[in-house]
Amino acid sequence: MAATSARAQSRPVPHAKKSPALFTSYYDVSSGFVRSTSTTPHALRHPAWLKARAHLVDASGVRLRVIAGIVLCGTIGGVLGAAYLAALDLIHDLIGPHAWSPTNHVVVLVLVGIAVAGLVRALGRPADVELLVDNIHVPDGNEQHDARLRSLLPVSLLCIGAGGTLGPEAPLVTTTGTIAHRHAHRAGLSTTDVRIVTITGMAAGFAVLFGAPLGGALFALEIPHRRGIGYHEAAVPACIGALIGFACSTATGRLGLGPIWDIPHVTGLEWPDLPWSVAAGAVGAVIALAFTWTSRALSSLAVILPAVFRPALGGVALGLVALYSPFVLTNGEFQIDQLLGSATTTALLVAAAAKLIGASVCVATGWRGGFIIPLFFVGFCVGEALVPHLPGVTDWPFVLGVMIAANVGVTKTPLGSTLVVTEMASSALLPSALIAAIVGLVLTSSLNVIESQRERVDVYGSGNER
Repeated sequence: MAATSARAQSRPVPHAKKSPALFTSYYDVSSGFVRSTSTTPHALRHPAWLKARAHLVDASGVRLRVIAGIVLCGTIGGVLGAAYLAALDLIHDLIGPHAWSPTNHVVVLVLVGIAVAGLVRALGRPADVELLVDNIHVPDGNEQHDARLRSLLPVSLLCIGAGGTLGPEAPLVTTTGTIAHRHAHRAGLSTTDVRIVTITGMAAGFAVLFGAPLGGALFALEIPHRRGIGYHEAAVPACIGALIGFACSTATGRLGLGPIWDIPHVTGLEWPDLPWSVAAGAVGAVIALAFTWTSRALSSLAVILPAVFRPALGGVALGLVALYSPFVLTNGEFQIDQLLGSATTTALLVAAAAKLIGASVCVATGWRGGFIIPLFFVGFCVGEALVPHLPGVTDWPFVLGVMIAANVGVTKTPLGSTLVVTEMASSALLPSALIAAIVGLVLTSSLNVIESQRERVDVYGSGNER
């Protein structure tokens, strides 16, 4: 009996996961408590540290190792994003459209296309957002995905820096998300935790680029799905990663804490603005359809040619269209301010058409980049061109609505797109407000005022993920 009692007092806790060389848990029958022994340094076994550790894990809902991954990948995303954009600025200064005459720049674009074809042949096909999104749904630790980053970074820097129509959002987010995905796999995290850390890395990349941490976090949460937010457990980690990435970016001086676009402040809405917003959504949907059809049509034509010739052909097409309208070049992020209040309806529509054609050419011919910012630009131009001809419409709510709807029609990110545009336009207080909200959530997570709040329970089964 004595031997049996001794074994009972020290038997391991069922299902308890042991951390090697850190904690060993056992069940003390005499006291009824789970006790643990530790081989960690005395400072790490101090009651204050153990209490803080327990609170941190309880506050976030995930394990401490996942929290470390969230912070690490948010930091890496911020630093890498700032470095990527700095390198892009340098390349743009060297070979961008402003450094050459329009005719000479056609030659530059063709040479860049040839260089892109050579890099793809030497380093392999670059990674893209579709691969990253697929890995979120079905996490895969394949090393081949890392190898595809080797070609994505130089190819995208050349394409965007030379004046390609697509923006840096897709390459940057693919890079930060893939690095976070690989780190989570190497850390031995579960499938759910791999998704959380991957989305955190994506959110950091979006926040660095857009200067919009809350919008970037929601964008990263929405983009894996066509409708809604499927992996809602990553919401708070994504916000934390986005804030860390945003902080790293602003610390380097890449982005200020103010709006990127100098759009007049809207003090309030009137009732007619609501039905006009419905019209803005319809106009944005037409833009999304036009971009989709144009891209697919040009892609079906481009496949006739060998892949090695497509980037050079894309450079020729961009250069020739640029002779007619310079707005075909660059993603349009900083061209919006050039058109504010001074462009005619015809000039705005020509700029929109040039940007849409340029983005479609880049997609079809392998010029790497993202189409989010170009779609914002096209939406701005079309909305601004329509405003003078619409009776009783308030200009900026309508224009911003077209910008958002044009992007949502393609990316299916209504919440993220709305917040990104508003943060880039005028809501400079959102980052500081989000920081306060996250801190308040973490510090009060143990308080339960609404007693019915609890974890989700799928009564009818989990169903299939979309």
